[in-house]
Amino acid sequence: MKNSEDTELKNFDRFGVMIDCSRNAVMSVPALKRFFGILAKMGYDCAMLYTEDTYEIDGEPLFGYKRGRYTQAELREIDEYAAGLGIELIPCIQTLGHMNAAFRWNRYKGLRDCCNILLAGDERVYELIDKMFSSLSKCVKSRKIHIGMDEAYLAGLGKYLEIHGYRNRFEVLCEHLQRVCDIAKKYGYETLMWEDMFFRCLPSGYNAGTKASPVVEFPAWVREAIPENATMVYWDYYGDCAEKYANMIESSKNLSDKVWFAGGVWIWHGLTSHNRLSIRRNALALPECKKGGVKNVLMTLWGDNGGECSMFYALPGLMHAAAVAEGMDEAGMKAKFREITGEDYDDMLALDLPNYIYGEDIDIGCANYSKNRLYNDPLIGLLDANNENPVDSEIFAKYAARLDAIADKETEFSYLYRTQAALCRALEVKFDLGNVTRERYLALDREGVRRIAEESYPLFLTRLDTFYRIFRDKWNRDNKPYGFEIQDIRIGGLVRRFENCRERLLEWCDGKAESIPELDEPVINADRGDVAYWNDMASPAVMAEYIV
Repeated sequence: MKNSEDTELKNFDRFGVMIDCSRNAVMSVPALKRFFGILAKMGYDCAMLYTEDTYEIDGEPLFGYKRGRYTQAELREIDEYAAGLGIELIPCIQTLGHMNAAFRWNRYKGLRDCCNILLAGDERVYELIDKMFSSLSKCVKSRKIHIGMDEAYLAGLGKYLEIHGYRNRFEVLCEHLQRVCDIAKKYGYETLMWEDMFFRCLPSGYNAGTKASPVVEFPAWVREAIPENATMVYWDYYGDCAEKYANMIESSKNLSDKVWFAGGVWIWHGLTSHNRLSIRRNALALPECKKGGVKNVLMTLWGDNGGECSMFYALPGLMHAAAVAEGMDEAGMKAKFREITGEDYDDMLALDLPNYIYGEDIDIGCANYSKNRLYNDPLIGLLDANNENPVDSEIFAKYAARLDAIADKETEFSYLYRTQAALCRALEVKFDLGNVTRERYLALDREGVRRIAEESYPLFLTRLDTFYRIFRDKWNRDNKPYGFEIQDIRIGGLVRRFENCRERLLEWCDGKAESIPELDEPVINADRGDVAYWNDMASPAVMAEYIV
């Protein structure tokens, strides 16, 4: 397997990257070209753009409307550029679940089974899928296509149930897959799909590889029902022991003899990357792929809850995965990384620092303190107790100084370090501000509360504004402008909330308010550090209601 840079990953036939372009951040064409240039030099030879609705479909103007969708002309340009680097661009879409953005429009609401799931068996659904394949076939040369179909937990249990009554969910899934693959064949496509729904139809779920269920067997008729032009993709970014990966590979091969593996570089848990966590897990998974005869691998770069991390944050994790695939030692990997990117490998690992609240040598798993404590409300304080041990806010000042020093080298990626440094400076003030406020309030220390309200609150807002402006610059360098309105709403809402909280604290200090009920109510440690979704950080109040 060689690309135009003559880089060979000798242990695999294909070694690719999947880029999430559906969670508000849609990489711009120039940024994709920069990214692909680096990937090719690392040895990656295929790439997928994960587009739920962010690509242009003929005759469907509302599909991806105002979401930054790629036009067909842009996809042709991206495909041609990638091909020149030896990278095969493979469409990666959804044909069952994860269609919530499309269901925003009345045009598609009639195609919904329930939640974010398309209505299997409905001819209008297959007409839409035909348009998907037809449109993509005209602008991307590859005749491989990833059709998604993951996490459709309630498929067959909504409108489908009303129409057809209850049916074996394997049957519903297999029939829908057959229809999708038949349409794919019409356009000459071989399909790949996430395999998890086949496991979720079993009592064991998608957790094979545990000691209780080391290997999963499937009914023969299920295996036989999988179309010949369908390949299963086993995805796993969570395993912390080699045995889990080994057993899941065996289970996947019990389902189909055509299996890909998808690992990941964690940039989808907020404002900060988790390269260290990704490296540890991929170091377990990739050797098991070699042993298990899995010859095709993807590294996924998801963007859950807003696509806040730049794809370039993942470069250390991607380099490590390529090094494992190539059989390269650590020294060789770091030398190659510098040659390709101009960056010191360990410098770029420092992008992970804002989450390491106890010091960078203490494992924090996938904890997401840098986002959830930023948005944690200063009075409600849902997450005031989500750190297991005390945190010295001075650690954020040290991280910020370190990141700024790296940024001052003025390399291509200095803007990434400056973003993380600004985040650390905001967290230095914000991390424990709710606890400090509550402590002084409960002690009836009006002067102490006044100092906090008059000094710490304005200081945080100043640092938050600095972070916002640098973060916005990072977004605009890497992405289309669409989707940043959500960041405006979140950060802007945080500013207004802080102003309101400050005013209320001063009213209490001046004797104009008898109490602050939110501070009177005890804090319960109900969540851990891995809370990743903004709506779970900001408030327990109802933010939106959906009837499905």
